[in-house]
Amino acid sequence: MSANSPAAVIVLAAGGGTRMKSNSLPKVLHEVCGRSLVGHAVAAAQELTPEQLVVVVGHMREKVQEHLAAEYPAARAVVQAEQKGTGHAVRTALEALAADGARLDGTVIITTGDAPLLTGGTLAALARAHAEQGNGVTVLTAVVPDAFGYGRILRDEADGAVAAIVEEKDATDAQRAITEINSGVFAFDAKLLAQALGRVTTDNVQGEEYLTDTLEILRKSGHRVGAVVAADYRDILGINDRVQLAQARRLLNDRLLERAMRAGVTVVDPASTWFDVQVSYEPDAVVLPNTQLHGGTHLGEGCEVGPNSTLRDTRVGAGAHVSNTTADRAEVGDGASVGPYAYLRPGARLARRAKVGTYVEIKNSELGEGAKVPHLSYIGDATIGEGSNVGAASVTVNYDGVNKHRTVIGAHCRTGSDNMFIAPVTVGDGAYTAAGSVITNDVPAGALGVSRAQQRNIEGWVARKRPGTSSAEAAQAAAAGGPAEA
Repeated sequence: MSANSPAAVIVLAAGGGTRMKSNSLPKVLHEVCGRSLVGHAVAAAQELTPEQLVVVVGHMREKVQEHLAAEYPAARAVVQAEQKGTGHAVRTALEALAADGARLDGTVIITTGDAPLLTGGTLAALARAHAEQGNGVTVLTAVVPDAFGYGRILRDEADGAVAAIVEEKDATDAQRAITEINSGVFAFDAKLLAQALGRVTTDNVQGEEYLTDTLEILRKSGHRVGAVVAADYRDILGINDRVQLAQARRLLNDRLLERAMRAGVTVVDPASTWFDVQVSYEPDAVVLPNTQLHGGTHLGEGCEVGPNSTLRDTRVGAGAHVSNTTADRAEVGDGASVGPYAYLRPGARLARRAKVGTYVEIKNSELGEGAKVPHLSYIGDATIGEGSNVGAASVTVNYDGVNKHRTVIGAHCRTGSDNMFIAPVTVGDGAYTAAGSVITNDVPAGALGVSRAQQRNIEGWVARKRPGTSSAEAAQAAAAGGPAEA
């Protein structure tokens, strides 16, 4: 915690968000680029290392509290049982802190839980300007092309200071024409904030306690009300419905892709590429079109991912190639190759130069260095040693209906096509298994495992059992030494 850290950051996240039209999810838990709306607000606040971090919750509070406890345990949830306005929400937070013995001295930042594009850098700039200018309160504002729904900034004609903020519902036609808006983000002197909140009334259309009324209260008490205009108005955009949610996702994704490209990642088609905020990368990684990278996915130096790939919490090693693949909590080693049309499920771990080919599914299994499963196979709960090759259409039969069992295939093995490995079973180093075998017993190192019935041909079966068919005619023609008639 630095000397310039604010005394507190209070995130307002109690609103119902009725325009989201959701019966099961509060607005602030809707996600943008891998993080909830309130998560973006908390993450930005944490960059300031505040002494106290409070999130005011209300609508569907249990879900929001559960989310915060799981993802952001340093943030304290305070319940606003009845949503009586933003001023009431802040007062509720301050009263909860006071009840715990917290004495706030310094700057208090008030922010909202539905503005995912707002960064810690912007909040830090607001706090810095607030301190440098000696304001009683400083407002983060923006000049926007469409101000509908936002509180308008009313400025003093004499010195340009903020005179008041008027909400859309309470604004006159002339005030609605103003394009400078309130972001809902403020920096207050802690003691002045508490005093001003005590004087806020509910004398407005909605009968609520507006936090914005404190600006006029402080101004009339002789305290300066300053404003910091956001360099990019989109930083302060709030989310009220799913159209705005999609717009914010596009804007944030563009920022994330630009950051990646400036760090040395080639993104061939940004319009069809999606990153989550936690995605990390090294220089010279290449991302091909229609690729989605979610969670803590990491791209190693010089790897290539895509096209048409979705990776979640997956590490891709340096120089690896992952094409037309879905991967979830998997590891792809340096120089490894995956796809096309592969599925790496949780626990799939591919060592250096391993190969997983077309229509292959890997689950909770390790492939050693240079090991290959080239096509049409399922490998679950298995260990495959270095340099081994698994034939096409092979399956590790790992589930007996109650328990999962493990298959071990040693180093430098060659298993035939259409093999079933009935786990638990082990194939020793250097062993072979014959095509079409069902391997139920361990195969010793260097041995050939064979398990299949002897072939028996029944002569004349087609002529007797399928007379008049094209097959019978072809067989008859072959017996006569000529081609069958078309």
